[in-house]
Amino acid sequence: MDHHLLDPTTALQHYLQEARDALLWKLDGLGERDLRLPRTPTGTNLLGIVRHCANVEIGYFGPTFGREWPTPDAALLVSDEEAATDPQADWWVPAEVSAAEVADFYREVWAFSDATIADLSLDAVGAVPWWPEERREVSLLRIIVHVISDTTRHAGHADILREGIDGAAGLAVASTNLPDLDWTAYVDRLTAAADQFARP
Repeated sequence: MDHHLLDPTTALQHYLQEARDALLWKLDGLGERDLRLPRTPTGTNLLGIVRHCANVEIGYFGPTFGREWPTPDAALLVSDEEAATDPQADWWVPAEVSAAEVADFYREVWAFSDATIADLSLDAVGAVPWWPEERREVSLLRIIVHVISDTTRHAGHADILREGIDGAAGLAVASTNLPDLDWTAYVDRLTAAADQFARP
């Protein structure tokens, strides 16, 4: 299929799915501890990123357009009450929930979101409940672009986290998009350039 000739809705879904797939790919081959371990001073972790992206999609493609998530008691769905007591609730995963369950939950969310996209036109109007009232009204088009932007940003976070764990890097399963380089020599060259500005 020539992606340059897709209709707007299909093109948007293509890029959304590409970001989703890239994010899940970054989980492959790691154990439960590595997937949950905080990798930044603010606690960013691979499995938490996936849970966050899933909850983001539910909110934007669900209540924003008057559609309810079908399983409100899902273990990984963050309720309003939970969010009120833990503002980081969607950024980590309890030990009793496996990584496989997180991935399955995210895939269920894709189906839910894609159904909203399929059922509505791009100019369908919704309202984001948690946005300020003066800019709460949105089109489906804007929400799809917003979620693509958010998911792509977090897939980039996952890229960096995964490379820091075991050196695995790349753009997508079918194409790493990385040249065949001596990466140690390359990093040494960049370090030498940076060291020109080292403090005395």
